[in-house]
Amino acid sequence: MLTSGHYHAGLSRTSHSFCLKLLTPACYYERMLTTTRQATILRRVKETGEASVTDLAEIMQVSPSTIRRDLNSLSADGLLRRVRGGGSVEPDEVPFQEVAERSASSKERIAAVAASLVADGDVVVLDIGTTTALIARALRGKAITVITSSIAVLDELRADTGIELIMLGGVLRRSYHSLVGSLTEGALSQLRATICFVGTSGIRPDGTVLDSTGIEVPVKRAILASAPHIVLVADETKFPGTGILSVCEPSAINTLITSDAADRATLEVFRQSGSDVVLA
Repeated sequence: MLTSGHYHAGLSRTSHSFCLKLLTPACYYERMLTTTRQATILRRVKETGEASVTDLAEIMQVSPSTIRRDLNSLSADGLLRRVRGGGSVEPDEVPFQEVAERSASSKERIAAVAASLVADGDVVVLDIGTTTALIARALRGKAITVITSSIAVLDELRADTGIELIMLGGVLRRSYHSLVGSLTEGALSQLRATICFVGTSGIRPDGTVLDSTGIEVPVKRAILASAPHIVLVADETKFPGTGILSVCEPSAINTLITSDAADRATLEVFRQSGSDVVLA
């Protein structure tokens, strides 16, 4: 019940009485559910690559402090990267070599542990990415079959005559040395492996595995369906990392290989979901 001194959204106090009035755009956005407002922020950031607090506050007619809280929340969930004065998603055109140099020592240790899970005779699917390229390097000398759409993996294994290498077709994504698209998905649907290794751009605190590029998500899901043993490889920067698209829940992962510096609470989520967590 409304009493003197209390106000309700959509009502204004006039001459000691309350009258109904039309909601202005400012009132409308202030009343938006947090999840709806944050979804609007994500769409804007994804469309433009980044957005400032000032621009977002003006677009949605809310206070800058409200936008800052939303950006901090989205960043904590790994849905975007918080930058000074706003937020951004991970640029799609970051050079492969630049990404490879991030947490390089952690990635090398993760790759070594991952390779130890592969035995002669296995059929292995390697996702695109810098860590999986290092796994390919660590697999040299094994009598195995490797399936991939990664040009980086091809570069690592092209000279190893003991490995049967199957390249999946697709559209060339030059910035990330990979092939993607419906041709890649279609080829994967016809193949069966014994183990697959998948990378990620980020992992939410609830264990959701993310990716920042829409064209890659269907390929990753096809990889997950190609083998009974699914291994997720992720260095400490992927907790939470970035990403706006869900690839899978933690229960879909059989083994998570990560570094000792990874977020402990998130690792426990994976353990509770039934995943083996291996620290490299």
